[in-house]
Amino acid sequence: MAPDESPSPWKALAELSTVGITLVLATVIGLAVGYYADRWLGTSPWLTMLGLGLGIAAGFVSLFRTVKDAERKMK
Repeated sequence: MAPDESPSPWKALAELSTVGITLVLATVIGLAVGYYADRWLGTSPWLTMLGLGLGIAAGFVSLFRTVKDAERKMK
């Protein structure tokens, strides 16, 4: 893209629409990993809560990175 061109609004919308999906998937994956680790090790509910917390944290890190990247592209 040339420096004087502005980004397409449709492309920006497509990139930002993945934020919600990424947030949910990271949370679900963290929860699932913690749940199955708890079942395997018999430490319920500690690893489930740890996995859920890590999944939520990973989702928010992805959210902030995507928004920061989109903001930089808009300038």
